[in-house]
Amino acid sequence: MRNILIYNQKEADREALGIFLAQEGYQIFAENELEAALERILKKDIHLVIMDVDFPRRDGLERLKALRRAYQMPIIVLSANDTEQMKIAALNAGADDYVIHPYHPLEFMARINSQCRRYTQLARLCDNIDRIYRVDELVIDDVIRKVTVGGKEVSLTPLEYKILRLLVQQRGRVLSIGQIYESIWNMRAVGVENTIAVHIRHIREKIERNPKKPKYLKVVWGTGYKVG
Repeated sequence: MRNILIYNQKEADREALGIFLAQEGYQIFAENELEAALERILKKDIHLVIMDVDFPRRDGLERLKALRRAYQMPIIVLSANDTEQMKIAALNAGADDYVIHPYHPLEFMARINSQCRRYTQLARLCDNIDRIYRVDELVIDDVIRKVTVGGKEVSLTPLEYKILRLLVQQRGRVLSIGQIYESIWNMRAVGVENTIAVHIRHIREKIERNPKKPKYLKVVWGTGYKVG
């Protein structure tokens, strides 16, 4: 089953679209805030995002750009704004398609299916390439689950590997302790600060030339951890 995220601030629109897509066999998730949408994509295997760009303060395009910077799944903009300028702006900001509301149900479903099909095919073709992550001299080959730094293999435990891979996949983004724990352990994060800190320290000792002045795995005090 393919998962679709609806990102829209209007509850009525989220519910109506969700019912329509669920009837077509899709698993639906809905959010109305950017951080919540990013987190949902992080935790779930989202195959497509449908979003509006009509947000307060006219920052819909900035939200679209933020989604595109973070993730590569197809994004369809569904909007009542039928101006050519907005359509062009949305496509330039990272949208894969732009559908004007109200829409023809059959045409809309054809566009959704086309984007999902193309994304799935591309993922299969590029599977091995997409699963090799590089941050300077740090390389994670997720095909054979191998980590090297400067060409030298690093031995990580399964949990250390998953934590490092998660942070590298989200390069540049700060993940909280709770986000890391819930993503890796699939459990609610309660009192897990020391657990994460210990794993982070062990990873640093293995991948950093100077763990006290890390090049790759960095702490953002009061917020969490990031790579890059």
